[in-house]
Amino acid sequence: MQAASRESYKVAAERLDAYVRGAEPSAVAPTADDILSVAALLRREPRLRRALSDPARSGADRSGLLGDMLRGKISAEALDLLASLVSGRWSAPSELLDGAERLGIEALLASADSAGELGEVEDELFRFGQVVAGSPELNNALSDATVPAEQRAALVDQLLAGKARPVTGYLVGVALAGFGGRRFAGALTRLVELAADRRDRQVAYVTVAAPLSDSEEQRLGARLSAMYGREVSLRQTVDPEVLGGVSVRVGSDLYDGTVLRRLNETRNALAKR
Repeated sequence: MQAASRESYKVAAERLDAYVRGAEPSAVAPTADDILSVAALLRREPRLRRALSDPARSGADRSGLLGDMLRGKISAEALDLLASLVSGRWSAPSELLDGAERLGIEALLASADSAGELGEVEDELFRFGQVVAGSPELNNALSDATVPAEQRAALVDQLLAGKARPVTGYLVGVALAGFGGRRFAGALTRLVELAADRRDRQVAYVTVAAPLSDSEEQRLGARLSAMYGREVSLRQTVDPEVLGGVSVRVGSDLYDGTVLRRLNETRNALAKR
């Protein structure tokens, strides 16, 4: 997002946090569902996106337009949050869509947090991503944008039935629909990171040839927490092809101490002689 859009989203996100603090936990998830349903409407209706982000209209005019369309169709709480969103300045209609999707996701994560389930939801999203990445057939089936999202969501429902929390399944469905304009795998990764961020944690993706022991994992987590100044969620992937050592990615930072990397560097050095 550009600066104006980021500021508009920040105002709406602060309003969401205030709402969550005063709401019953059971009320937050329906509010999130309403916001995400409006985000889906914005995705389908480019003319509406343009009208609700039109800089030639005042913020009050745009929020009034939204209210005229949706009052009585979604909850008053969701309408209030969305009105706060559209009344801000948006650099492009696509950024308003991104803001609406993000606001709905944050509301859904907040509902899981209120229920004491956010850590488990984060774990389930990551593990499902690993399952998908480990099966080319499943990955292709879920990533194929030519197949309607509803059909792919039905497959996800079958896979997760009785194995994951409802919020996790909902979030996977959001990833299938292309959250933030991303492909499925990228959208799922972003949702894991947003879940961690709401818990004030940084995600560290760790790749090893064999699983780390509990003590090794604790030492690595403590070292990374000291480096980044916040708690770290370690997300471990076992890949025998790295041969040994550890690769850690935190945001755009990559620390690759694998045997495979060292072998590749040696091979490249020899090739230049």
